[in-house]
Amino acid sequence: MNTYTKEGTIKGELVIEGNLTLTGNLIVEKWIDVKGSIDCAGYSIKAGYSIEAGGYIKASGYIKAGHYIKAGHYIEAGHSINAGGFINAGGFINAGGFIKAGDSYGISAGLSITAKTTINCGLNIHAGICTWKRTNDEEKTVTCTKLETGEVKYGILQETGVVESLSGKEVSVTVDGKTYTAVIK
Repeated sequence: MNTYTKEGTIKGELVIEGNLTLTGNLIVEKWIDVKGSIDCAGYSIKAGYSIEAGGYIKASGYIKAGHYIKAGHYIEAGHSINAGGFINAGGFINAGGFIKAGDSYGISAGLSITAKTTINCGLNIHAGICTWKRTNDEEKTVTCTKLETGEVKYGILQETGVVESLSGKEVSVTVDGKTYTAVIK
Protein backbone atom coordinates (compact mmCIF):
# COMPACT_ATOMS: atom_id res chain seq x y z
CA MET A 1 0.00 0.00 0.00
CA ASN A 2 1.42 3.41 -0.96
CA THR A 3 1.91 6.18 1.60
CA TYR A 4 1.04 9.75 0.66
CA THR A 5 2.04 12.93 2.51
CA LYS A 6 -0.13 16.01 2.80
CA GLU A 7 -0.63 19.27 4.69
CA GLY A 8 -2.47 22.54 4.27
CA THR A 9 -6.02 23.32 3.20
CA ILE A 10 -7.90 21.34 0.56
CA LYS A 11 -11.05 22.62 -1.16
CA GLY A 12 -13.36 19.69 -1.78
CA GLU A 13 -12.53 16.16 -0.60
CA LEU A 14 -9.40 14.05 -0.07
CA VAL A 15 -9.58 10.40 -1.18
CA ILE A 16 -6.47 8.22 -0.90
CA GLU A 17 -6.01 4.59 -1.94
CA GLY A 18 -3.26 3.94 0.61
CA ASN A 19 -1.92 5.48 3.83
CA LEU A 20 -1.77 9.19 4.69
CA THR A 21 1.02 10.79 6.73
CA LEU A 22 0.72 14.49 7.52
CA THR A 23 3.66 16.85 7.14
CA GLY A 24 1.69 19.68 8.79
CA ASN A 25 -1.85 20.42 9.97
CA LEU A 26 -4.52 19.38 7.47
CA ILE A 27 -7.90 21.03 6.90
CA VAL A 28 -10.23 19.54 4.27
CA GLU A 29 -13.38 21.39 3.21
CA LYS A 30 -15.49 18.24 2.75
CA TRP A 31 -14.44 14.69 3.65
CA ILE A 32 -11.36 12.55 4.08
CA ASP A 33 -11.51 8.93 2.95
CA VAL A 34 -8.30 6.91 3.33
CA LYS A 35 -8.29 3.20 2.55
CA GLY A 36 -5.25 2.64 4.80
CA SER A 37 -4.27 4.51 7.98
CA ILE A 38 -3.96 8.20 8.85
CA ASP A 39 -0.85 9.17 10.84
CA CYS A 40 -0.94 12.86 11.70
CA ALA A 41 2.74 12.69 12.76
CA GLY A 42 2.43 15.35 15.45
CA TYR A 43 -0.20 17.47 13.70
CA SER A 44 -3.99 17.96 13.79
CA ILE A 45 -6.62 16.98 11.23
CA LYS A 46 -9.98 18.61 10.49
CA ALA A 47 -12.67 17.90 7.91
CA GLY A 48 -15.86 19.82 7.18
CA TYR A 49 -17.77 16.56 6.79
CA SER A 50 -16.26 13.19 7.72
CA ILE A 51 -12.94 11.46 8.40
CA GLU A 52 -12.77 7.76 7.59
CA ALA A 53 -9.81 5.38 7.55
CA GLY A 54 -9.70 1.66 6.87
CA GLY A 55 -6.85 1.42 9.39
CA TYR A 56 -6.19 3.78 12.30
CA ILE A 57 -6.42 7.55 12.81
CA LYS A 58 -3.67 8.93 15.05
CA ALA A 59 -2.93 12.60 15.83
CA SER A 60 -0.76 14.30 18.44
CA GLY A 61 -3.11 17.28 18.17
CA TYR A 62 -6.87 17.14 17.68
CA ILE A 63 -9.15 15.20 15.34
CA LYS A 64 -12.25 17.12 14.29
CA ALA A 65 -14.99 16.43 11.75
CA GLY A 66 -18.22 18.25 10.95
CA HIS A 67 -19.98 14.90 10.69
CA TYR A 68 -18.54 11.49 11.64
CA ILE A 69 -15.15 9.99 12.49
CA LYS A 70 -14.68 6.30 11.71
CA ALA A 71 -11.65 4.00 11.79
CA GLY A 72 -11.35 0.28 11.08
CA HIS A 73 -8.77 -0.01 13.86
CA TYR A 74 -8.29 2.69 16.51
CA ILE A 75 -8.68 6.45 16.97
CA GLU A 76 -6.11 8.25 19.10
CA ALA A 77 -5.57 11.99 19.67
CA GLY A 78 -3.16 13.86 21.92
CA HIS A 79 -5.89 16.42 22.45
CA SER A 80 -9.60 16.20 21.61
CA ILE A 81 -11.73 14.02 19.35
CA ASN A 82 -14.73 16.06 18.20
CA ALA A 83 -17.40 15.04 15.69
CA GLY A 84 -20.72 16.56 14.71
CA GLY A 85 -21.95 13.00 14.13
CA PHE A 86 -20.94 9.59 15.45
CA ILE A 87 -17.50 8.31 16.47
CA ASN A 88 -16.75 4.67 15.69
CA ALA A 89 -13.58 2.55 15.93
CA GLY A 90 -12.99 -1.17 15.50
CA GLY A 91 -10.43 -0.97 18.33
CA PHE A 92 -9.96 1.59 21.11
CA ILE A 93 -10.70 5.32 21.23
CA ASN A 94 -8.25 7.41 23.25
CA ALA A 95 -8.10 11.22 23.69
CA GLY A 96 -5.68 13.35 25.70
CA GLY A 97 -8.55 15.83 26.11
CA PHE A 98 -12.30 15.46 25.61
CA ILE A 99 -14.35 13.21 23.34
CA LYS A 100 -17.50 14.73 21.85
CA ALA A 101 -19.97 13.25 19.37
CA GLY A 102 -23.02 15.04 17.97
CA ASP A 103 -26.20 15.68 19.94
CA SER A 104 -28.12 13.03 17.97
CA TYR A 105 -25.30 10.46 17.81
CA GLY A 106 -23.31 8.01 19.90
CA ILE A 107 -19.84 6.58 20.35
CA SER A 108 -18.85 2.94 19.80
CA ALA A 109 -15.56 1.08 20.08
CA GLY A 110 -14.48 -2.53 19.75
CA LEU A 111 -12.35 -1.98 22.86
CA SER A 112 -12.08 0.73 25.56
CA ILE A 113 -12.93 4.44 25.32
CA THR A 114 -10.69 6.84 27.27
CA ALA A 115 -10.79 10.63 27.60
CA LYS A 116 -8.44 12.56 29.87
CA THR A 117 -11.30 14.98 30.56
CA THR A 118 -15.01 14.70 29.62
CA ILE A 119 -17.14 12.63 27.26
CA ASN A 120 -20.28 14.01 25.60
CA CYS A 121 -22.71 12.57 23.08
CA GLY A 122 -26.42 12.69 22.40
CA LEU A 123 -27.18 8.99 22.53
CA ASN A 124 -25.53 5.72 23.51
CA ILE A 125 -21.96 4.69 24.25
CA HIS A 126 -20.72 1.14 23.60
CA ALA A 127 -17.24 -0.02 24.63
CA GLY A 128 -15.78 -3.51 24.27
CA ILE A 129 -18.08 -4.67 21.48
CA CYS A 130 -15.29 -6.40 19.56
CA THR A 131 -16.12 -9.55 17.63
CA TRP A 132 -12.63 -10.97 17.14
CA LYS A 133 -11.88 -11.97 20.76
CA ARG A 134 -13.36 -12.16 24.23
CA THR A 135 -13.05 -8.86 26.07
CA ASN A 136 -12.11 -8.43 29.71
CA ASP A 137 -13.45 -5.69 31.98
CA GLU A 138 -10.53 -3.34 31.21
CA GLU A 139 -11.27 -3.59 27.49
CA LYS A 140 -14.93 -2.72 28.12
CA THR A 141 -14.20 0.41 30.17
CA VAL A 142 -15.30 3.97 29.39
CA THR A 143 -12.92 6.19 31.39
CA CYS A 144 -13.22 9.97 31.79
CA THR A 145 -13.28 12.65 34.48
CA LYS A 146 -17.04 13.00 33.94
CA LEU A 147 -19.61 11.64 31.52
CA GLU A 148 -21.51 14.88 30.88
CA THR A 149 -24.06 13.64 28.34
CA GLY A 150 -24.86 10.28 26.80
CA GLU A 151 -25.47 6.88 28.34
CA VAL A 152 -23.18 3.86 28.57
CA LYS A 153 -25.37 1.07 27.17
CA TYR A 154 -22.56 -1.48 26.94
CA GLY A 155 -19.36 -1.24 28.92
CA ILE A 156 -18.25 -0.16 32.37
CA LEU A 157 -18.26 3.55 33.20
CA GLN A 158 -15.31 4.74 35.27
CA GLU A 159 -15.47 8.44 36.15
CA THR A 160 -12.22 9.55 37.75
CA GLY A 161 -13.42 12.99 38.86
CA VAL A 162 -9.82 14.12 38.53
CA VAL A 163 -9.41 17.42 36.73
CA GLU A 164 -5.83 18.40 35.98
CA SER A 165 -5.02 21.66 37.74
CA LEU A 166 -3.26 24.44 35.85
CA SER A 167 -1.98 25.86 39.13
CA GLY A 168 1.79 26.23 39.06
CA LYS A 169 2.00 25.83 35.27
CA GLU A 170 4.15 28.28 33.36
CA VAL A 171 2.74 29.99 30.26
CA SER A 172 4.40 32.25 27.72
CA VAL A 173 3.01 34.70 25.19
CA THR A 174 4.86 36.72 22.56
CA VAL A 175 3.61 40.22 21.73
CA ASP A 176 5.41 42.44 19.23
CA GLY A 177 8.45 40.16 19.31
CA LYS A 178 8.79 40.26 23.11
CA THR A 179 8.05 37.12 25.16
CA TYR A 180 6.28 37.37 28.54
CA THR A 181 6.17 34.45 30.97
CA ALA A 182 3.80 33.96 33.91
CA VAL A 183 2.99 31.23 36.44
CA ILE A 184 -0.70 30.38 36.94
CA LYS A 185 -1.82 30.64 40.58
